[in-house]
Amino acid sequence: LAAITVVFFMLLLTLPYPLLLHFLATPGSGIEWSPVLVSYLGIFLLGSSFVALGIFSSSVTENQVVAAILGFGLLLMFWVIGWAATEADTVTGQILKYVSILDHLDGFTKGVIKIKDVVFYLSFIFFFLFITHRWLESQRWRV
Repeated sequence: LAAITVVFFMLLLTLPYPLLLHFLATPGSGIEWSPVLVSYLGIFLLGSSFVALGIFSSSVTENQVVAAILGFGLLLMFWVIGWAATEADTVTGQILKYVSILDHLDGFTKGVIKIKDVVFYLSFIFFFLFITHRWLESQRWRV
């Protein structure tokens, strides 16, 4: 919860830029706020997904450097999967495209909230938090 709060406040710190653009734009040509806010929602969900995966990688090992490398490697894998989807055949490509974490951000950046994208990010977050919890529970019983 603390890490997600940090992500929220990091995004909140970038809010003055669209506000500045809105007030300094020529009269009548201000920015549309709905795509901006939807993009913020998408980036918040993406950041929360990154945090959940990072917490999982941190729970797997006791070494912080190994946890950082593992987290980076897993996030890179979920990013590169989107590139592999373009080269794969139709069924495999669709599966890889659905698993890619950045492909679900496209709708948000266009100002469209798709339920499948929100469900993907929320299930991604809850899945990695769930397996983190299970891993820590199993470690507690092994000691």
